[in-house]
Amino acid sequence: MRSEKDRMLAGELYRADDPELVADQRRISAWMERFNATTAWPEERPALLREALGHVGRDVTIRPPFHCDYGYNISLGDGVFLNFNCVILDVVAVAIGQGTQIGPGVQILTADHPRDPGERARMLEFGRPVGIGRNVWIGGGAIILPGVTIGDDAIIGAGSVVTRDVPAGTTVAGNPARPLGRR
Repeated sequence: MRSEKDRMLAGELYRADDPELVADQRRISAWMERFNATTAWPEERPALLREALGHVGRDVTIRPPFHCDYGYNISLGDGVFLNFNCVILDVVAVAIGQGTQIGPGVQILTADHPRDPGERARMLEFGRPVGIGRNVWIGGGAIILPGVTIGDDAIIGAGSVVTRDVPAGTTVAGNPARPLGRR
Protein backbone atom coordinates (compact mmCIF):
# COMPACT_ATOMS: atom_id res chain seq x y z
CA MET A 1 0.00 0.00 0.00
CA ARG A 2 1.34 3.45 -0.94
CA SER A 3 1.94 6.05 1.74
CA GLU A 4 0.15 9.39 1.84
CA LYS A 5 3.52 11.01 1.08
CA ASP A 6 3.91 8.84 -2.04
CA ARG A 7 0.40 9.86 -3.11
CA MET A 8 1.19 13.54 -2.49
CA LEU A 9 4.42 13.42 -4.49
CA ALA A 10 2.58 11.70 -7.37
CA GLY A 11 -0.07 14.44 -7.49
CA GLU A 12 -2.82 12.11 -6.30
CA LEU A 13 -5.42 12.69 -3.60
CA TYR A 14 -3.86 12.45 -0.13
CA ARG A 15 -4.42 13.52 3.47
CA ALA A 16 -2.00 16.17 4.76
CA ASP A 17 -2.62 15.15 8.38
CA ASP A 18 -0.72 11.89 7.85
CA PRO A 19 1.93 11.44 10.59
CA GLU A 20 4.84 11.27 8.12
CA LEU A 21 3.74 14.50 6.43
CA VAL A 22 3.10 16.20 9.77
CA ALA A 23 6.69 15.31 10.77
CA ASP A 24 7.94 16.81 7.50
CA GLN A 25 5.91 19.97 8.18
CA ARG A 26 7.35 20.26 11.69
CA ARG A 27 10.88 19.89 10.30
CA ILE A 28 10.38 22.63 7.71
CA SER A 29 8.65 24.88 10.26
CA ALA A 30 11.69 24.67 12.53
CA TRP A 31 13.96 25.36 9.57
CA MET A 32 11.87 28.39 8.45
CA GLU A 33 12.04 29.79 11.97
CA ARG A 34 15.86 29.57 11.85
CA PHE A 35 16.14 30.88 8.29
CA ASN A 36 13.76 33.78 8.82
CA ALA A 37 15.48 34.80 12.05
CA THR A 38 19.01 34.55 10.67
CA THR A 39 21.31 37.52 10.71
CA ALA A 40 23.67 35.70 8.36
CA TRP A 41 24.98 37.72 5.47
CA PRO A 42 23.33 36.90 2.13
CA GLU A 43 26.39 34.99 0.96
CA GLU A 44 26.06 32.71 4.01
CA ARG A 45 22.38 31.86 3.44
CA PRO A 46 22.84 29.29 0.61
CA ALA A 47 24.16 26.79 3.15
CA LEU A 48 20.93 27.19 5.10
CA LEU A 49 18.88 26.83 1.91
CA ARG A 50 20.66 23.59 1.00
CA GLU A 51 19.60 22.12 4.35
CA ALA A 52 15.93 22.24 3.36
CA LEU A 53 15.38 22.70 -0.36
CA GLY A 54 15.57 20.00 -3.02
CA HIS A 55 18.12 21.79 -5.21
CA VAL A 56 19.87 25.13 -4.80
CA GLY A 57 22.06 26.37 -7.64
CA ARG A 58 24.97 28.79 -7.36
CA ASP A 59 24.39 32.42 -6.32
CA VAL A 60 20.80 31.90 -5.17
CA THR A 61 19.30 34.59 -2.94
CA ILE A 62 16.13 34.30 -0.87
CA ARG A 63 15.42 37.31 1.31
CA PRO A 64 13.58 36.39 4.51
CA PRO A 65 10.88 35.97 5.46
CA PHE A 66 10.29 32.97 3.24
CA HIS A 67 7.62 30.29 3.67
CA CYS A 68 7.07 26.86 2.12
CA ASP A 69 5.17 23.64 2.80
CA TYR A 70 7.95 21.03 2.65
CA GLY A 71 11.01 22.50 0.94
CA TYR A 72 12.23 19.26 -0.58
CA ASN A 73 10.08 19.74 -3.70
CA ILE A 74 11.69 23.10 -4.57
CA SER A 75 14.44 23.31 -7.20
CA LEU A 76 16.21 26.64 -7.80
CA GLY A 77 18.58 27.21 -10.71
CA ASP A 78 21.73 29.32 -10.63
CA GLY A 79 21.22 33.00 -9.86
CA VAL A 80 17.57 32.74 -8.77
CA PHE A 81 16.41 35.68 -6.63
CA LEU A 82 13.32 35.71 -4.37
CA ASN A 83 12.55 38.97 -2.62
CA PHE A 84 10.96 39.38 0.82
CA ASN A 85 7.84 37.48 1.86
CA CYS A 86 7.60 34.85 -0.88
CA VAL A 87 5.46 31.74 -0.32
CA ILE A 88 5.92 28.45 -2.14
CA LEU A 89 3.35 25.74 -1.38
CA ASP A 90 5.38 22.80 -2.64
CA VAL A 91 3.30 19.66 -2.18
CA VAL A 92 4.69 18.62 -5.58
CA ALA A 93 7.58 19.91 -7.68
CA VAL A 94 8.33 23.60 -8.12
CA ALA A 95 11.20 24.19 -10.54
CA ILE A 96 12.53 27.73 -11.03
CA GLY A 97 15.06 28.23 -13.82
CA GLN A 98 18.38 30.06 -13.69
CA GLY A 99 18.40 33.84 -13.54
CA THR A 100 14.72 34.14 -12.61
CA GLN A 101 13.85 37.12 -10.42
CA ILE A 102 10.79 37.03 -8.17
CA GLY A 103 9.41 40.15 -6.49
CA PRO A 104 8.21 40.54 -2.92
CA GLY A 105 5.04 38.84 -1.74
CA VAL A 106 4.83 36.40 -4.65
CA GLN A 107 2.90 33.17 -4.05
CA ILE A 108 3.67 29.99 -6.00
CA LEU A 109 0.99 27.42 -5.28
CA THR A 110 0.97 23.72 -6.18
CA ALA A 111 -1.60 22.66 -3.56
CA ASP A 112 -5.09 22.11 -4.95
CA HIS A 113 -8.36 20.71 -3.66
CA PRO A 114 -11.02 18.46 -5.14
CA ARG A 115 -14.02 20.13 -6.71
CA ASP A 116 -16.28 17.48 -5.17
CA PRO A 117 -17.51 18.72 -1.75
CA GLY A 118 -17.56 15.19 -0.32
CA GLU A 119 -13.87 14.69 -1.07
CA ARG A 120 -13.03 18.10 0.40
CA ALA A 121 -15.02 17.20 3.54
CA ARG A 122 -12.79 14.12 3.90
CA MET A 123 -9.81 16.56 4.00
CA LEU A 124 -8.34 15.28 0.75
CA GLU A 125 -6.09 17.43 -1.40
CA PHE A 126 -3.67 17.02 -4.28
CA GLY A 127 -0.95 18.96 -6.06
CA ARG A 128 -0.11 20.05 -9.59
CA PRO A 129 3.54 21.01 -10.34
CA VAL A 130 4.66 24.51 -11.30
CA GLY A 131 7.52 25.12 -13.71
CA ILE A 132 9.12 28.53 -14.19
CA GLY A 133 11.70 28.87 -16.95
CA ARG A 134 15.00 30.72 -17.18
CA ASN A 135 15.32 34.50 -16.91
CA VAL A 136 11.68 35.04 -15.92
CA TRP A 137 10.68 38.20 -14.08
CA ILE A 138 7.71 37.94 -11.71
CA GLY A 139 6.48 41.25 -10.27
CA GLY A 140 5.58 41.76 -6.63
CA GLY A 141 2.38 40.26 -5.30
CA ALA A 142 1.81 37.93 -8.25
CA ILE A 143 0.10 34.59 -7.64
CA ILE A 144 1.04 31.53 -9.70
CA LEU A 145 -1.69 28.88 -9.50
CA PRO A 146 -1.26 25.08 -9.47
CA GLY A 147 -0.21 23.39 -12.69
CA VAL A 148 1.08 26.53 -14.43
CA THR A 149 4.19 26.52 -16.60
CA ILE A 150 5.93 29.82 -17.40
CA GLY A 151 8.31 29.83 -20.36
CA ASP A 152 11.81 31.28 -20.52
CA ASP A 153 12.15 35.08 -20.63
CA ALA A 154 8.48 35.68 -19.72
CA ILE A 155 7.38 38.65 -17.62
CA ILE A 156 4.55 38.45 -15.08
CA GLY A 157 3.16 41.85 -14.09
CA ALA A 158 2.93 42.83 -10.43
CA GLY A 159 -0.29 41.67 -8.78
CA SER A 160 -1.17 39.27 -11.59
CA VAL A 161 -3.00 36.00 -10.98
CA VAL A 162 -1.55 33.45 -13.40
CA THR A 163 -4.17 30.79 -14.10
CA ARG A 164 -2.78 29.41 -17.40
CA ASP A 165 0.55 28.58 -18.96
CA VAL A 166 2.61 31.53 -20.20
CA PRO A 167 4.60 30.98 -23.42
CA ALA A 168 8.29 31.88 -23.57
CA GLY A 169 8.99 35.57 -24.13
CA THR A 170 5.42 36.64 -23.33
CA THR A 171 4.41 39.43 -20.95
CA VAL A 172 1.18 38.88 -19.00
CA ALA A 173 -0.65 41.01 -16.43
CA GLY A 174 -4.00 41.25 -14.70
CA ASN A 175 -6.48 39.03 -12.89
CA PRO A 176 -6.64 36.64 -14.54
CA ALA A 177 -3.34 37.33 -16.26
CA ARG A 178 -3.69 38.01 -19.98
CA PRO A 179 -0.99 38.41 -22.64
CA LEU A 180 0.17 41.97 -23.28
CA GLY A 181 2.56 40.95 -26.04
CA ARG A 182 5.88 39.41 -26.83
CA ARG A 183 9.28 40.99 -26.75
